Amino acid sequence: MKKLGYLLLIMLLASFKPITDEDKEINWLTIEEALELQKDEPKKIIMDVYTNWCGPCKLLDKNTFHNEDVVDYINEHYYAVKFNAEGNSSVTFKDKTFNNPNFDETKVNRRNGVHEFTRYLKVRAYPTMVFFDEEANYITPVTGYLKPQQLELYLKLFKNDDHKDMDTQEKFNEYYKAFKPTFKE
Repeated sequence: MKKLGYLLLIMLLASFKPITDEDKEINWLTIEEALELQKDEPKKIIMDVYTNWCGPCKLLDKNTFHNEDVVDYINEHYYAVKFNAEGNSSVTFKDKTFNNPNFDETKVNRRNGVHEFTRYLKVRAYPTMVFFDEEANYITPVTGYLKPQQLELYLKLFKNDDHKDMDTQEKFNEYYKAFKPTFKE
């Protein structure tokens, strides 16, 4: 009987999966959901503009957007929006509706028609993270795959409104040199 108890205990313990960084998730929303939440609790928005076929987009999602520090920081300080730049969803932003009239269902995992909202945001490469302020005003896009500590710089730059004092490339370079990342890679 004692052996059976040990066996059950071992089986029970083996069934528990340890929590890993990959288990932590960003609370992804649609842009409409983020705008609605901003009404009650203003926060900046980070929008991940990606495509299904984009390799660097997949790396960003796997390596950066599942990093524990990134997940915690974004969930606390931002509304996070994930937007398929070639998807078929209808998007309403600032009283205008955007669609993808060239969407082709047969090309879901290949290059597809570019969504009107993607063009509106002036996104020309993937992945691109677009930042908005607490009133959904466009701040800037940040293009390319970023590691957690590289993204940390931008997350904190925009969260703290430090970008408002950077009217020259020199000022950004000073900020960049002085920045001390704290996120784990």
